[in-house]
Amino acid sequence: MSPRPLEPLARRLMKGVVIVELLGVFGAYFLFHRMNNSQEFRSSMNSRFPSVLEVYYQSNEWAGIYGIREQDQEAWAAKRD
Repeated sequence: MSPRPLEPLARRLMKGVVIVELLGVFGAYFLFHRMNNSQEFRSSMNSRFPSVLEVYYQSNEWAGIYGIREQDQEAWAAKRD
């Protein structure tokens, strides 16, 4: 059995993997960009997916950007009152 018949299948699979990875990277960038620019979106993420919001806060803290979590908590507490 020669490897020739499997070659087109392998290329298709590699293209599929690359496309899925690119979609994942662009999706993560879009989500980060949206959370970075909208406190209201972070509020909805807090109610729907708190673990994703926690990763956003931690990534900013690792990058040396502090205070976003506290600002959000203060704003959301003010809205509740």
